[in-house]
Amino acid sequence: MTLIAQITDMHIRPSGKKAYGVVDTEAMLRAAVASIAAQPRQPDLVMACGDGYLPMNGEFLHYTIEGHPLRIIALDTVVPGKGHGEMDAPRLAWLKARLDEQPDRPTMIFMHHPPFPTGLQHMDSINCRNAPAMAEILRGRTNIERVACGHHHRAIQIRWAGTVGSVSPSVAHQVVLDLLPHDDATFNMEPPGYHLHLWQPDAGLITHTAFIGHFAGPYPFLLDPDYPAFKDKDAAPVSHASAAATARKSR
Repeated sequence: MTLIAQITDMHIRPSGKKAYGVVDTEAMLRAAVASIAAQPRQPDLVMACGDGYLPMNGEFLHYTIEGHPLRIIALDTVVPGKGHGEMDAPRLAWLKARLDEQPDRPTMIFMHHPPFPTGLQHMDSINCRNAPAMAEILRGRTNIERVACGHHHRAIQIRWAGTVGSVSPSVAHQVVLDLLPHDDATFNMEPPGYHLHLWQPDAGLITHTAFIGHFAGPYPFLLDPDYPAFKDKDAAPVSHASAAATARKSR
């Protein structure tokens, strides 16, 4: 069993400086780290999916993580000076070689720019280019559990290239969800979040969206005495689990 926390789109600015004059990204990243640290089950690793940076050596920063039951392949999609990403021929060749090494091992791919459409048209215009060639490499490989991305600042899922594509929300600001054609994207201050990917050998990969912030609760599921499962109208409120057991017995 492996638990992976995926954070993305930190957009870090120097201390005291707000991104776009609005977003205190430093404080929001600190809150994200605190939220992950407070999880009842601690992640085995945290994947930071951009925005990306350039490697000190070589043309791109790809790598694998081999020490867990679920293999991790991380792809560098950055095009220096551009908003879009790209999987060019050398990067695709590297990916294919890594996948060919262990064709049967459960594998999760992380990258910043999504190679699939999302319906957010302005953001899709700066997606990862050469996506059809990447899809051809993935299609037919049954061991690819997920292609997990960032960049779009929203939680998104799609069936793509024979696997599942997903986008994690930003730990800072979110792109406005309107699904209309626009020349420019806008953002708002919806609750920030991150993804928790749980790998279980008997179930595969399960993904949850965790929101960052302080929320009321937790509260027990106490149901009113007039809940339909109860025959005894004078019964005291019970938990949701107890009510479910009562309902099963009454069938």
